[in-house]
Amino acid sequence: MPGTADLERALRRAGLRVTGPRMAVLDAVHAHPHVDTEVLIAAARARLSTVSHQAVYDVLRVLTDRGLVRRIQPQGSLARYEARVGDNHHHLVCRSCGVIADVDCATARAPCLTPPDDGDFHVDEAEVIYWGRCRACAAATDSSPDPHGSPAERGTP
Repeated sequence: MPGTADLERALRRAGLRVTGPRMAVLDAVHAHPHVDTEVLIAAARARLSTVSHQAVYDVLRVLTDRGLVRRIQPQGSLARYEARVGDNHHHLVCRSCGVIADVDCATARAPCLTPPDDGDFHVDEAEVIYWGRCRACAAATDSSPDPHGSPAERGTP
C-alpha cells in the first residue's frame, strides 16, 4: 500500500492539490479495494474525523475523473471503488456474498473484446465481470442439506 508521500505525488501528478479529504479518501480506497462509499466514508473519517459524506462523494468523483481510482458497479450492487487503474483487468463477483476480486485479462491488452460491428466507435475498453461463487460460499452450499432431499430420497440412483 502506498505511503503518504506516494499518495501526495499521485495527486500532484494528476494536477490536484493535496488536501486532507483527498488524502483520506485516496488512502481509504487503497486500503479497502472494492468497497462501497459507506465503508470508504468510515475509513476516511478514521483518518480525518471532520470529513463529510458530501466531501467523500466529491473527492471520489474527482479521483475517478482524474484516473486515480476506478468506479465499478456490478449488476445489483452499489458502486465500488478501487485504486487499481491503468491496466486491463476484470472482476470476479460472488453471487452469494458479493465479494469482488480482481482478475487479469486473458489477452492482457485493451480492449480484450471488440464488438462485431463497432458502429464507427473507437473502442478502447471492455468491462468483463465473471459471476460465480467464492470458495467459502461454494463450500457452504456444498455442505448444506439439499432442500429437495438426497438423490435416494428423490427416487434417483
